[in-house]
Amino acid sequence: MAINIEKFRYLQNQLNGKATLVAVSKTKPLEDLQALYDLGHRDFGENYVQELVDKAALLPKDIRWHFLGHLQSNKVKYIAPFVHLIHGVDSLSLLKEIDKQATKNNRVIDCLLQIHIAKEETKFGFDPSELTALHEFTQWKNVNILGLMGMASFSDDKNLIKKEFANLKSLFDANKQSSDKEASDNTIETKDFQFTVLSMGMSGDYEIALEQGSNMVRIGSLLFGERNYQH
Repeated sequence: MAINIEKFRYLQNQLNGKATLVAVSKTKPLEDLQALYDLGHRDFGENYVQELVDKAALLPKDIRWHFLGHLQSNKVKYIAPFVHLIHGVDSLSLLKEIDKQATKNNRVIDCLLQIHIAKEETKFGFDPSELTALHEFTQWKNVNILGLMGMASFSDDKNLIKKEFANLKSLFDANKQSSDKEASDNTIETKDFQFTVLSMGMSGDYEIALEQGSNMVRIGSLLFGERNYQH
């Protein structure tokens, strides 16, 4: 069995219901996912559309599938029938396509807005200042914005990571509190949405993320070991 059962139990105790554990299972074989499922876990995250579709077809139907990668608009249709939560919504055009495909499937799809908080230019996401222009959300009936997602810089500087997560938490709190107020700087009109999810923290920095208020962490290598990058 390739999964780290000891680490899984440790994470369960550490999170203790305060944060959702999303097991990042990209590139991992079905047997590993099934083993974790057999231990009672239900939230799994994938980064590639085709891999997610293939695994969903072969694994138990009560799994809650999270899409974590950069999602191309032309591939939304493949996961729209079943995806539980899309973490990385990073453009208005993508959100519009999700709404379109959700409508076709007679679903409301839960989403998180990805905010660019890291120093690396390669990371995707909205700039915090762009949130002021996203009042259009109220026009789309088949998407449900649950909150925000972000990835910190890939760095050994814990103070930098802490600062980036703290900034995202402040943005999350500002938008959550604005739900019944008129939108102001760096907030969006969220009266039709209830911000409840702040997805930040991965295997290398999840403890800092939890300290800064994350209530959803995305853990891969701690549970499954290092990834197979042959994809």
